[in-house]
Amino acid sequence: MTQIKNSTVKKANQNTNRYLQSQMQKDMIIERLKENGCRITKQRLLLLDVILENECSSSKEIYYKASSIDRSIGTATVYRMINKLEEIGAINRKNMYKLACSDKCEMENACTIELDDNTVYHFSAKNWYNVVKEGLKACGYLNTQNIQNVTVQQCECNGENCR
Repeated sequence: MTQIKNSTVKKANQNTNRYLQSQMQKDMIIERLKENGCRITKQRLLLLDVILENECSSSKEIYYKASSIDRSIGTATVYRMINKLEEIGAINRKNMYKLACSDKCEMENACTIELDDNTVYHFSAKNWYNVVKEGLKACGYLNTQNIQNVTVQQCECNGENCR
């Protein structure tokens, strides 16, 4: 009984942390948009919510989710918002994809890794999952759990003075 209670509390804490992190991201993005002369309209706020709360992998997917909430949102509005978010550095279209990890996934070329000597490795989703899983085990981060998903953000320091 205590284990179920602890599990429920842990999930509630994780959800609260995700909400707070998402709200902080949203507030920072809104501030950057204002600094760049953008009006913060209801449609922009809705698009920002859709982007932050969903795992959208394309502009079209963002449009469909947003237009199901507000029919007046057009594709041009979505594309302009995505361009503006990319312009202020809030998103990077190259990295809008989130990799759902599974050792059963058969997708080829799910991940490409390029080394500084220009060596390039292409991993299937299954191989990428195994590389991440073994790396986490080797570093002591993973015991019996399974990886649910991996989100990678591109570093903008070009490998110098990374923080």
